[in-house]
Order: sequence, then C-alpha cells, then structure tokens
Amino acid sequence: MALFEKKNAFQKFIDSITMAVYDNPELGPEFLDQLEESLVMADVGIDTSAKIIEKLNEVINYHHYTREREIRRELAKIVEEIMDKGERNRMADEYPLIILMIGINGGGKTTTIAKLAYMYRQQGKNVMLAAADTFRAAAAEQLQMWGDRTGVRVIRHEEGTDPTAVIYDAIQSAKANDIDVLICDTAGRLQNKVNLMKELEKMSKVISREWPEAARENLLVLDATTGKNAVSQAEEFNGITDITGIVLTKMDGTARGGISITITDEFDMPIKFIGVGEKMEDLVPFDAHEFVEGIFEEDE
Repeated sequence: MALFEKKNAFQKFIDSITMAVYDNPELGPEFLDQLEESLVMADVGIDTSAKIIEKLNEVINYHHYTREREIRRELAKIVEEIMDKGERNRMADEYPLIILMIGINGGGKTTTIAKLAYMYRQQGKNVMLAAADTFRAAAAEQLQMWGDRTGVRVIRHEEGTDPTAVIYDAIQSAKANDIDVLICDTAGRLQNKVNLMKELEKMSKVISREWPEAARENLLVLDATTGKNAVSQAEEFNGITDITGIVLTKMDGTARGGISITITDEFDMPIKFIGVGEKMEDLVPFDAHEFVEGIFEEDE
C-alpha cells in the first residue's frame, strides 16, 4: 500500500505534469517554468524546486523525452533520490532507547507519542512515558490518558514544575524497571521562545549524563498542512538540538505534501514516520520508494 494516497492535494501537481506536456509539446523553457511553478504551489521550496527542474532538464535533453509517462518517471526518480536517506530513515534499533519528542502545540506531538508507545508495545517492548511538558495546562493529564489507553506507565510532576526534573526521574525509574523505550514529551515550544529552547538544551544534557549508554532519537513533529511554517520550525529547532528525524503528521489528504521534499533537501533531515490518520495504527514508517510511488503512480 502506498504511503501517500492519490486523494492528497499533491495530485494537483501530478495533473499539472499532463497539462504542461500538452501545453508545451516541445518541452522547452515554458514547460519547465510551468512545472516549477506547480512544484512551488505544492509546497516544495523555491530552491528545492529549482534543483529538481534543473536535474529534470538534464535528463530530458539527454534522453530526448517527449511523453508524460517518461517525465513522470524521471521526476519520481529525482524526488526519491532527495528523500532517501538510507539507514537514517529508520529508527535506532538498539535498546534502551530514549526518544525526545519536540514540536509546537497543535502539531500532533501528543498523539504521535501515543502511537509510538502503541507501536513499541506491539513489538513487545517495555515502554514508559515522561510528561515533561509542565508548562501547558492539562498536558500531563492528556499524556496520562494516552498512557492508560496503551497500558504504559507515565512519569509526571505537578504543573509548572521543572520539566528537566521529570526527565531525570523518568530515567531513574526506567533504569530500575528495565524499560526498553522511554518517550519524553516536551513543551510545545514556539521557535521564538528562547527560554523554552534553553530548557530543551538542558534536557538533552541531563539525558546524556544520566543514561549515556542509551540510544537516542530526537524527533521533530511537524504538521504537514502548515507548509512554510513547518520549514521555519525545522530550521529553528535544528539550530538548538541535534534532530535525528522528522515525524510528519496530518498527511491524510489535506496536506499538499511538498513540504516533506523541502525539509529532506534543505536540512538533510530524514523522515522517520508519517501520520496518515487518527487510529493507533496510522503512524507509518517512512519509505522513500513507497512514498514517491504513491505520488507518481499512474491511474489504473
């Protein structure tokens, strides 16, 4: 099953390939300009779009392509090369594993934590959650609710307390109870909140000090429907901590999708998961080939 359904609004870009070919049968500069504009409209960044078009132009000239099917196939290859980060697209498979979840409020971070907890539980792993978002009202209660649903213990403190202290206590408890995967929530920090960014740095230092032998993943959760705002968040957060991967949420038909191509290109960040729905099973491990195939596959 393709990761990216054809109902997604990125289909408008696919349709534009056909239109561009028919409007410009010689596949000259006007064709490439039209295609580049369509990429930008699909939320692919300007620089990334230009890179894709430049590579496509070289292939077209070399092979003398004229048909839509050929253009579509070569575009798919170019996009897959950009998005395929090899082993980096996969989660660490060493345990114990600490996953630090990062992202602004409303981006789907809490539900992604629940889905990750469910996924690891299905794999037979012992999982624990750390409710280190102590700034947002009812954040710990919300995480506790998901912990109860997935059968996972949650370490939490009172609202307004030191979030790093939650991380510290969670690590001690995880070590004492042979936990395989510790998933840590963090405040829904906006990139212009300097104090929250410093708190994130503090958390990372405590993790490294208290459980240095644990494998680490720092996952940035981005709402795919926010387009360029997601790019801004990726840039800001990447400057504060070592982001090991992206989780793109709300890729269930409303996002244009190009943002995923932009982030993997501009920041060399691998995508680890895509959220494609509300169910616990709707967190899909990213596969560049399947993803691109889902975009560019031809209608039956």
